[in-house]
Amino acid sequence: MSRMTPFSSPLLLGFDSVEKTLERIAKGGDGYPPYNIERVRKGAGEGDDGTGDLIRITLAVAGFQPEDLEVTVEENQLLIRGRQSEDGEREYLHRGIAARQFQKCFLLADGMRVIGAQLKNGLLLIDLAKPEPERIVRKIEIAVNE
Repeated sequence: MSRMTPFSSPLLLGFDSVEKTLERIAKGGDGYPPYNIERVRKGAGEGDDGTGDLIRITLAVAGFQPEDLEVTVEENQLLIRGRQSEDGEREYLHRGIAARQFQKCFLLADGMRVIGAQLKNGLLLIDLAKPEPERIVRKIEIAVNE
């Protein structure tokens, strides 16, 4: 018995990699660190650089220093990794804040660009540019074989 998926339709051609990526993302459902994704409207004085609104990902990374965090783009995936080093010189009477490592992965659509990242008040802010979609209509000539 074959497995039916949303991408099994004969009308969807070339979406195999998208289906595999969605399956991989669905398996990695760890909720740490918590995050928000928001649309940031451009201000009135900002120039038109071909991008639409910005998208901002905000991760709660209290206790992490900039050197503990790594933000990379690999192909069409935004990867955010955090690793805190253990401080062996401290003697804890109670330790409720764990030095926890994490990896978060976000799938980026074609054309998405990472503008920058900043660490501010325990929050890691990553801004992405979402380009305005370009509408392309191309007429395909039909060859006649006689």
